[in-house]
Amino acid sequence: MNVERVIVAVIVIALIIFISWWFFGKHQEQVQTAKQTKQAQSAVIKVHGGYSPATVVLKQGVPGQVKFEMHDQTACLSHVVFEQLGVDKDLTKQEVTTIDIPTDQPQTFNFACGMGMFHGKVIVK
Repeated sequence: MNVERVIVAVIVIALIIFISWWFFGKHQEQVQTAKQTKQAQSAVIKVHGGYSPATVVLKQGVPGQVKFEMHDQTACLSHVVFEQLGVDKDLTKQEVTTIDIPTDQPQTFNFACGMGMFHGKVIVK
């Protein structure tokens, strides 16, 4: 076996390990509780290579909003889709896009990018 084959084998093994970790490893998910005023609550999600935080918690019974701050112009992240709410918003039209979330009962609203590659959720408790 020559040196080039050993180097290629090491690189291939490293890539297999990295891909396995990326897709199957347990990654710590950021969770943020919305900031609350007397009559409303809101949370900010930064869109940059994904959603940060990916999970937002809202208090039941207090009108809630999620604000998406756009920092990424890739095609996939240009839209956010809340299928349960019938919402499909283009995030490239403004720096911050606000979506009203119903908080009348405890439930979870899943959202994703336009291509369904990046996901997040809003939990009403």
